[in-house]
Amino acid sequence: MISRVRRLPLWIGYLLLAGLLTVACLCLRGTARDAVFAAVSASSAAAIVLGVRVHRPVHPGAWWCMAAGMGCWALGDVLYTLVYDVLGSRAYPAPPDVAYLLAYPLLAASLLSLARRARPGQDLEGVIDATILSVGAGLLSWAFLLRPALAELEGDLLGGVVAAAYPVADVTLLAVLVRLLSATGARSCAFRLLAAAAVTMLAADVAYQVAYVATGYDGTALDPVWLVSYLLWGAAALHPSMRRLSDPAPPEGADVGVPRLLLLAGASLLAPGTLAVQLLTGAPLSAWAVVLSSSVLFLLVVARVWTLLRRVREQADQLAELARTDPLTGLANRRRATAETERLRDRALAAGTPLVLAVLDLDRFKRFNDTFGHPAGDRLLAGAARAWSDRLAGTGALVARWGGEEFVLVAEGLGPRHAEQLLAQLRGLVPQGQSFSAGLAVWDGAEEVDQLVARADAALYEAKAAGRGCTRTAPGPAVPEGAAPRPASGQSSWKRRPVTRSEAPTRSR
Repeated sequence: MISRVRRLPLWIGYLLLAGLLTVACLCLRGTARDAVFAAVSASSAAAIVLGVRVHRPVHPGAWWCMAAGMGCWALGDVLYTLVYDVLGSRAYPAPPDVAYLLAYPLLAASLLSLARRARPGQDLEGVIDATILSVGAGLLSWAFLLRPALAELEGDLLGGVVAAAYPVADVTLLAVLVRLLSATGARSCAFRLLAAAAVTMLAADVAYQVAYVATGYDGTALDPVWLVSYLLWGAAALHPSMRRLSDPAPPEGADVGVPRLLLLAGASLLAPGTLAVQLLTGAPLSAWAVVLSSSVLFLLVVARVWTLLRRVREQADQLAELARTDPLTGLANRRRATAETERLRDRALAAGTPLVLAVLDLDRFKRFNDTFGHPAGDRLLAGAARAWSDRLAGTGALVARWGGEEFVLVAEGLGPRHAEQLLAQLRGLVPQGQSFSAGLAVWDGAEEVDQLVARADAALYEAKAAGRGCTRTAPGPAVPEGAAPRPASGQSSWKRRPVTRSEAPTRSR
């Protein structure tokens, strides 16, 4: 039997091969070490290009931009080897800084593109969260990195600009990363690898800048962290799930989640924390920076609370609408129909206009379901509801789903004759040649909604017994067409004899 060797996934194979190069890099010294280091960073850019060609993502532009960014980073590593190892230069700034600084906006643009694809339109919550963290991180960068570096390079304008550019670039990349984390819905393997790559790169950058400002350290011990970051960038692009990384995410809920809440709270406390550290250590105070950042953070937190309250209100409105709407037909459900009928009844009594209510029942609906299937039955109900809603638009009449194949029609200002004509028109709009029977009742000016519905339902029994596909009106007081109810002593004294269930024939639907 020929044994079959399972083929390794592309991204795992890359991790293994590039991982071997990483181990070799850490074992070498001098120029050889820097050359292998540059090869590993170049492999990251090559892996992204290969991932785009193999997996063909839906939106490849972000990945091409990412490959360009890692290519600039690899170019910076190559130039670093040439300038500092081969040529022995100690100039600052130098050509490698140009390549490194070009990589940051390209990487930020690629992550931002993925975030905007994942959550198209306005994502105010994500923007505010990213800004809160960026302001906090910017304050830390200014107080402990940028300000000391500028003081050391006083008089060197170009060196000061380059020294300032690195922390600013890190803060920008952090803001975009937070935006991606809040926008992307699918936490796929490619997403986790990509997030880990960006976090690792930022951690190495910050650690290097802190060590350099404090001790002038060259950062050699941080090489493994940067190498891991390179491997993660390439593996993210080679994983098959990268092709759907920018798929639209589900709408964000009102709950910001405990991790995000703790992160935002921590960012909000960075300003007083920075001032406390400077006071305890005797470092120069960044008073105005703390004042400015605290003010901005306060306004951002207020804006975040406002967006949260707005989303809660929107969800409350949606829940209220769902509680009053039939999900299949989109019509008012039984609860809403009852409330609307009570409102129309009160308005009819105050205005002295008639009110009619009809119960509609699709004929032989069970047979239709048994013949064509329940999905077809659902389409019939939904189609009839749409057709009736279009016909009644602007008339003030209400049509609602009462339950099953039964519907209710309520209209103010119509007499029984006009109501029967309207029902005849609606009957002709039922899809697939189906029909309905209807029972019609005219409000007597006194009865409750359930009593009015009971009379209309009893009349529906008669319509079914009469052969279906017709309308029957429940007996009541003789009211001229368009005449108003005539209540006596605050209530109607009309004499009527409603059709009762005991008198109605048994109906078969």
